[in-house]
Amino acid sequence: MKRSILIVDDEQDMLDLLKRSLEPDLDCQVVTATSGEDALKRLSTGAFDLVLADIKMPGMDGLELLEIVKRNNPQQTVVMMTAFGQIDTAVNAMRSGAYDFITKPFEYDALVLRLEKALERSVLIQENRRLQQACGPLAVFQDLVGKSAVMQRLYETIQMAAKTELTVLITGESGTGKDLSARAVHALSARSRGPFVAVNCPTVPENILESELFGYRKGAFTHATENRPGLFQEAHGGTIFLDEIGDISPSIQTKLLRVLQEKEIKPLGDTRSIVVDVRIVASTNQDLRAKIEAGQFREDFFYRLNVLPIHQPSLREHREDIPVIATYLLEKHCTLMHRPLKRISPELMNLFMGLEWRGNVRELENLIMRGISFSAGADIRVEDVGWAAGETQPHADRSDFGGLGYKQAKQHYLEKFNQDYLGDLLSSCKGNVSQAARMCGLERQALQQIMRRYGIRADEYRN
Repeated sequence: MKRSILIVDDEQDMLDLLKRSLEPDLDCQVVTATSGEDALKRLSTGAFDLVLADIKMPGMDGLELLEIVKRNNPQQTVVMMTAFGQIDTAVNAMRSGAYDFITKPFEYDALVLRLEKALERSVLIQENRRLQQACGPLAVFQDLVGKSAVMQRLYETIQMAAKTELTVLITGESGTGKDLSARAVHALSARSRGPFVAVNCPTVPENILESELFGYRKGAFTHATENRPGLFQEAHGGTIFLDEIGDISPSIQTKLLRVLQEKEIKPLGDTRSIVVDVRIVASTNQDLRAKIEAGQFREDFFYRLNVLPIHQPSLREHREDIPVIATYLLEKHCTLMHRPLKRISPELMNLFMGLEWRGNVRELENLIMRGISFSAGADIRVEDVGWAAGETQPHADRSDFGGLGYKQAKQHYLEKFNQDYLGDLLSSCKGNVSQAARMCGLERQALQQIMRRYGIRADEYRN
């Protein structure tokens, strides 16, 4: 089957010229579109190996088109065309997921060479996908990865939960992907067309969490100069995800219990309640039963949350999935970081299989991003992820605590982890905080708050 290219440009003469020239020279089929809207229609009816789009177009411009295309298909290869003198715009397009760009007026031979490389990338991605699909059981499910029996049971539980309106409590260690399961429950449910609102409970100070969740009326407190709807109202008709709910205070637990019981909220400063149509999905990495025993978590609230429990397995519970997860993350981040597809060396994969993975998939993802950043060749080697060659039992999060007390050691560990993790992340994104937030699965505001807490500045990673 011939390779296919979709070319998007508002100049019909340019489209006709490129179609006549590229079809014989690249031995491909060229389909043209005169606007971003037209391009989206064509993409909705068929797949293309490559999208070549002009940035400056009336109506939907190339950057808006790029954002929608990458949202719908993150692995789609896109090359942008831009006028000379608009290089900054083209660089922004690269940061948003474009594979390459070329300036107009371009040399035809240079264009053919760039497009040939882009098409080769598409072939590699398709071959990798074909190999994954040939592995047998479902390997990728709603951005969750794994073909083990443990993961297959997780997929089945998520599908079952999605068919109901029951409140869901997802439990599991940090870094296992509880947020991905929450998004999967929403995406597969009858509420999928409604909003999905995620709240990272530990990152919102307790004194403003109530107003963020339920909203407030003008004059409810100092600086409340206007009415403001809360996140529950924003999630009306959809799902609200309360991430790490074990960290909220008993007073907020009481108010959320009322929401679960009555399906209504009361904004701060209001005398009336507002009915909300919202499904609650919550997560925690803590033992809530132990917190109940300690008087830190309401028992009645726990049973209201734990109607449909989902256990998110640790990476240690399905080690056989490490190769397929590592391959998936490698492909994902090579694409996001605009690097050629790499391989994990056999020596490094062997070490991966034996680690404790206290940080679970997030720790594995961090190591792979570091390896992509620092590997010079086609293979990511042991030393590329910061370990000494020949080391047999390394661990990415080791620290010398030197007799520190528990609290001091914990703080030391957290500071080191955040400096290393966010440093690698921002370096790979060249200081783009929005892109970094998307890559690590945090809201932009939450990421900025963590950066401020540990004195990490994005401008130090821009070049």
